[in-house]
Amino acid sequence: MIAQTQFTLRPHGRGFYLVTPEVVRNLPTLPRTGLLHLFIKHTSAGLSINENADPDVQTDLAAIFDHLVKERERFYTHTLEGDDDMPAHAKAALVGSSVMIPITNGRLNLGIWQGIYLCEFRNRASERELVATVMGL
Repeated sequence: MIAQTQFTLRPHGRGFYLVTPEVVRNLPTLPRTGLLHLFIKHTSAGLSINENADPDVQTDLAAIFDHLVKERERFYTHTLEGDDDMPAHAKAALVGSSVMIPITNGRLNLGIWQGIYLCEFRNRASERELVATVMGL
């Protein structure tokens, strides 16, 4: 069985957001065993799996990424879309545009402290489109 759906996440400002419940609500019926491939159709945001319990992790990750990739660097040439755009592309390249999650007994098989993050790298982003592909038995 292969099923695919596309859905939209509401807009967020720059930061890391736990979106696991929103993703699960939008998934097709999950098979007993399989895989979920989740893909974000944008170049200035990413997806990650990380800590789902302590919101300080989200704050710290945002600070780390802002420290690693700064705005208004003299060497940037892609600058027409704002000071946060080129850094957003670089951060998205570091994080990646998809995650793969096992499905076991009809549920996402995440660790007890794991959740799906929207990693938003633009200050004022629009809605973000995701494609969920479920493969399984």
